Amino acid sequence: MTEPQSNGLTYAQSGVDIDAGEALVDAIKPLAKATRRPGAEASLGGFGALFDLKAAGYDDPLIVTTTDGVGTKLRIAIDTNRHDTVGIDLVAMCVNDLLAQGAEPLMFLDYYATSKLDVDTARRVVAGIAEGCKRAGCALVGGETAEMPGMYEGEDYDLAGFSVGAVNRDKVLPKLEAQAAGDLIIALGSSGPHSNGYSLIRKVVERSGLNWADDAPFATEKSLAQALLEPTRIYISSVLPLMKAGLVTGGAHITGGGLIENPGRAIAEGLKAEFDFDGWTFPPVFQWLMQTGNIDKHEMLRTFNCGVGFVLYVKPHNADAVLAALLNAGEDAFICGQLVAG
Repeated sequence: MTEPQSNGLTYAQSGVDIDAGEALVDAIKPLAKATRRPGAEASLGGFGALFDLKAAGYDDPLIVTTTDGVGTKLRIAIDTNRHDTVGIDLVAMCVNDLLAQGAEPLMFLDYYATSKLDVDTARRVVAGIAEGCKRAGCALVGGETAEMPGMYEGEDYDLAGFSVGAVNRDKVLPKLEAQAAGDLIIALGSSGPHSNGYSLIRKVVERSGLNWADDAPFATEKSLAQALLEPTRIYISSVLPLMKAGLVTGGAHITGGGLIENPGRAIAEGLKAEFDFDGWTFPPVFQWLMQTGNIDKHEMLRTFNCGVGFVLYVKPHNADAVLAALLNAGEDAFICGQLVAG
């Protein structure tokens, strides 16, 4: 075998550190292992991940898949060196979409791309992903880390997430045929802007003249960065049991498009959502954004969740039971409108 030339190029010289990638895999193996659940071993290192649906308790399942990212919320995390919670956002954006179909999250995979891999930063991000998986009850079964010098600059990185869920055929949502005018809409409170509208949020911060380290005008004892990096709420544990019990005819994850565009995605033809927008007060962060950015109400409602991260459609005779269960589970839940003909 011919020996390599001593002056030959290496992958490291082109900007890709294989050793750093291996060190990251070793660092995150315990994080993945901690997310094991029935049906998945959540071990890293193979070329693919297997899931045993029978072991998870499904007898007539449909597979549901979703994918999403965190968006420009990452810009705040990178600029302020706060990487510990954006992984929760990544999981939440995917698994809450599964929930809208009535599906239980089973597996999660992530994609982390950067110019030069910083093992500590990546480990912190993946620790957040593992925490999100634990909150959602799904297994972190793999992912991909890509060093791409020339595609990304400096310490920038980007994230994408992929979730796999399952739902028994007779529990798929929405149940459009069961919906009717007069059905109630129950709101579940958000933890803040979640992971949407951050390009506009950063413009508002720029206009305000505040720095990320300054005290947040709308939150107590938090910097502006801390307050705006509050992770997206994961609704699986509180909502999925209600869906499995047949108490819900549909649900919508309030993401990009806000309360204007998302609710109709789970409503039968001939019906529409009528919200009582005077029935709740926008949380302080949204009031601050609205006032500081001089944003009109319609633009707020089509950009942000405005305090409502998820909505459920329920029959009036089930509303009390659903509300009681949600409140008991620690959700900020309230009736925010109804379905009407239209």
